[in-house]
Amino acid sequence: MNIDLDKINLDKIGFCRFKKFGRKYLLTNDIGEYIFLTEKSFIRFLEGNLDKKTELYKKMESREFIRDYLDFDNLIEKYRSRNAFLAQGPSLHIVVVTLRCNHKCIYCQVSSRSLEEKGYDMDIPTARKVVDTIFCSPNKNITIEFQGGEPLVNWPTVKFIVEYAREKNKKREKDLWITLVSNFSLLDEKKLKFLFKNRVGLCTSLDGPEKLHNKNRILIGGNSYEKTVYWVKRINNYRKEHPKLNRVNALLTISRYSLKYPKEIIDEYLKWGFSTIHLRPLSYLGLSGKLKDKIGYSTEEFLRFWREAMDYIIELNFKKKKISERGAVVMLRKILTDQDPGYLDLRSPCGAGIGQLSYNYNGDVFTCDEGRMLEDDVFKIGNVKRNSYQEIVSHDAVKAACIASCLDNLPCDYCCYKPYCGVCPVLNYALYGNLFASLPNNDRCRLNKGMLDYLFQRLQNKKIKKVFDKWLGAG
Repeated sequence: MNIDLDKINLDKIGFCRFKKFGRKYLLTNDIGEYIFLTEKSFIRFLEGNLDKKTELYKKMESREFIRDYLDFDNLIEKYRSRNAFLAQGPSLHIVVVTLRCNHKCIYCQVSSRSLEEKGYDMDIPTARKVVDTIFCSPNKNITIEFQGGEPLVNWPTVKFIVEYAREKNKKREKDLWITLVSNFSLLDEKKLKFLFKNRVGLCTSLDGPEKLHNKNRILIGGNSYEKTVYWVKRINNYRKEHPKLNRVNALLTISRYSLKYPKEIIDEYLKWGFSTIHLRPLSYLGLSGKLKDKIGYSTEEFLRFWREAMDYIIELNFKKKKISERGAVVMLRKILTDQDPGYLDLRSPCGAGIGQLSYNYNGDVFTCDEGRMLEDDVFKIGNVKRNSYQEIVSHDAVKAACIASCLDNLPCDYCCYKPYCGVCPVLNYALYGNLFASLPNNDRCRLNKGMLDYLFQRLQNKKIKKVFDKWLGAG
């Protein structure tokens, strides 16, 4: 397309970014509104010559693309809604009660320790300090998420934190959510009843059918798949008698061995009653980084897998099967609503230090869980035994992470997908040795663009958009 720059009418164009999208042009603006234009309409828009009586003009006007009719109150309110997290403080608090684990997962990010090793468990005094620090956050919504290692290895500390946090919240009256991320292999009926009684959300890892799951997730001296699905089934049966309890959730990580089985993985999730699946790529932190040549893949290989899986999920929805993909849902919520979905990797700035904090077994605090997983302390911002909450969140590493992930300072500022995207300075540092990695050549950049390309392509299909609306509760 040849655009005569002299004919562009800046007095008529509301601020927007655009990209060629097939035979059309995709336009977006800073409040996340989007619209597709034909080449002819795009040229008329740039020249300020769109017919005001047409439906297209009215649609562009309502979405704040026409400068003459910008509704500034609407713009301010939508921008405020999408970025409300900036003034709220950390809501996600990841607590690592132990680094010990009875699994040897091939993609372990945290460099876990064996059950026999000593000195890697959080003690009760440290746990008390952690909870006290968590409740200093001004955010009214607080999530405490137990991670590891395997958190159930250090059950006494898990139990203490749950009880102490619930008791402390009687005075603080925050919207408190506690969740346990576990492989379930050490779960028993007594622990399960305690977790149910104290309204602790449960999340496990399920990588697909038995053979694939056990190849990715190796239980020392046992069958990881059998342990996992036993407790998933047990919890589902318990919920039939107590329907007010929250569903058990599951996560999976895609290794090279997973790429051949997109449909089989999704069928496995349906088999066990899951209504959502999160197809997460490898992060290449910890062990997964050291084994990248063996278990890794290119961004393009993952995107082929993800697109095939998404096509299958959409097909299942047409057949009235209830299943959605969480990564897609997060992006769609940013595209189709004015709400922040709370996914900290797709914020500008990202959630490091201002949306989440990670507490290691010894009381060390990191900007985020990824920051904890590095083999140095670049993203360490204090210790609950020595530093106040204010000292922790004011650390220079928090400021650096914010600056490095603020898209206004990066090449991202020119990208059509800026309103829906985000960068992770920890991964940039781990993979490229620089907080400000060369984004156009960055694997994560290509991954996000690939996923957004797919979603915007599918959004042009009215039948598929109805499926997406249902995922967001709008249909």
